[in-house]
Amino acid sequence: MNILQALFFPPEQPGGVSSMVPYIQERFNKLGWSMELFSLPKRIRGKGQEPVLFDTIEAEHYAGCLIADKYMQTMRDYLWWTKLRIKKSFDLIHAHHPIAALVMKQLYPDTPLIVTIHSSFERELILNGRVKEGGTEHLFLTSLYKELEMKADRILTVSESFKQYLSPYVSRPEDIQVIPNGFDEKRFKPIAHENEVVQLITICRLVPAKGLDILLRGCALLKQKGHSFVLHIIGDGPIRTELEQLAEQLGLHDDIIFYGYMLHPEEFMPFFDIFVLPSRAEAFGSVFAEAALCWLALVGTNVGGIAEQIDDGINGLLVPPEDPEALSEALEKVMTDPAFRYNLARNGWNKAKKTYSLSRVIAQLKQVYVDTRK
Repeated sequence: MNILQALFFPPEQPGGVSSMVPYIQERFNKLGWSMELFSLPKRIRGKGQEPVLFDTIEAEHYAGCLIADKYMQTMRDYLWWTKLRIKKSFDLIHAHHPIAALVMKQLYPDTPLIVTIHSSFERELILNGRVKEGGTEHLFLTSLYKELEMKADRILTVSESFKQYLSPYVSRPEDIQVIPNGFDEKRFKPIAHENEVVQLITICRLVPAKGLDILLRGCALLKQKGHSFVLHIIGDGPIRTELEQLAEQLGLHDDIIFYGYMLHPEEFMPFFDIFVLPSRAEAFGSVFAEAALCWLALVGTNVGGIAEQIDDGINGLLVPPEDPEALSEALEKVMTDPAFRYNLARNGWNKAKKTYSLSRVIAQLKQVYVDTRK
């Protein structure tokens, strides 16, 4: 079978899709399946002129809406780039973004299409303060799910909680299949180490949705209690300067290191002790599984896919979102009890290796691909 994996971002971009799909391609190619990756380069902007066709959305209704206009222009760019670059047919297309899925179906209407919806752009925009819930932008973005339902042969998503999120926007939510992300265990190499000062690490895009302001405030409470630690923040984004200023205001200048973007943080992660990320929402949260495979204790918020990965008190700790005090108490508990921290990390590694293995994803996708082609 000749399969195209259609991404939006190039594979080298940060995120759960980029950390998984190239390894899926590698595994399938080793099995003798032909699989190629395709994405839109970041430099392609404003090139496309051909109209994008919708069946369930009246595009003119959203004309003049900044988010909708930008989204549809990106679709036209993807359409232009795809027609320019792809000169062959495929037996099946697996898209990993609504733009990729809708463009591929417009260009290849007779090719079976599977789409995995990995996250919610509209929810991120709401949490980042860029759009209002129930506003025109929100309505446009959520209307895309019904369009995808009409055009795709199969819809997949990455967690049960995100399936529930999608349910109000589609007619047949029961048809959505959940395949959690999986990771090649060989990439992760836990290292036995003794840190004199507890090392905390978080990895994410620096945007409000990730709750790093809550993390900094929680760390400030830890410091007020006399606890020593270093917080390592890997990632970049539009609020980096704001977070650096907040760290200064909270007296954390000597306790935090901002690294910026790093291509392979899993090579760096095993030297730390605790992974913490107080996201306000998370469809899956791939970085938690990656941290668990590096044998780190996990502390996260009780939201979305994070809550499906962490069994509170067994392989990590869950806290409510927007609660620096609860986060501080959870971190304190893990920091001050090395035996408890070790058990959390060990249990986290065991669950991640069993539940989030790449081999499991390959087996599930093989079945989906075969069934879709029937």
